[in-house]
Amino acid sequence: MKIEKNTVVTVSYKLTDAQNNPLEDGQEPIVYLHGGYESILPAIESALDGKEAGYSITIHVEPQEAFGDYDPELVRVESRDKFPAAIEVGMQFEGLPDDEESNALIFTITDIAGDQVVLDGNHPLAGIALRFALDVLDVRTATPEEIRHQHAHDTSIGTYDDDDDAHDNDHYRSIILH
Repeated sequence: MKIEKNTVVTVSYKLTDAQNNPLEDGQEPIVYLHGGYESILPAIESALDGKEAGYSITIHVEPQEAFGDYDPELVRVESRDKFPAAIEVGMQFEGLPDDEESNALIFTITDIAGDQVVLDGNHPLAGIALRFALDVLDVRTATPEEIRHQHAHDTSIGTYDDDDDAHDNDHYRSIILH
């Protein structure tokens, strides 16, 4: 079966930067609904369109086509007293950018120094050119429910948050991989 709109694709991957330094080994394959549902990077979806199970490719994706350029304006220093008592580097919090007209962002604690906490609202892969080595493992027709919910329901991969299926206008869903 060819990959086309409203097919569910299972793809294994390895992610490196442009110099082939490993970033993620893709221990769990990605299962996504193909066809412009924004559940995978458009560059990956475009590279796989029309292909079949068994197809392999390595693609190069520039930051603008992936997670955007790194924006130093999204780094902020906040007072330690704005946070819970137990915090550590790597923890994430939802917050508004300084302009407050934008959507909420996920900020990651990158440093704690005395009574100051450094937060970064950039995606961890922002500003990095990426290489994806992709292997298509399976292609199947999406169910009507998957098309209505606009995401794949393949429960053989990871653990899904059932509450995410409660809304027909979902744009995102939670997948716990580890």
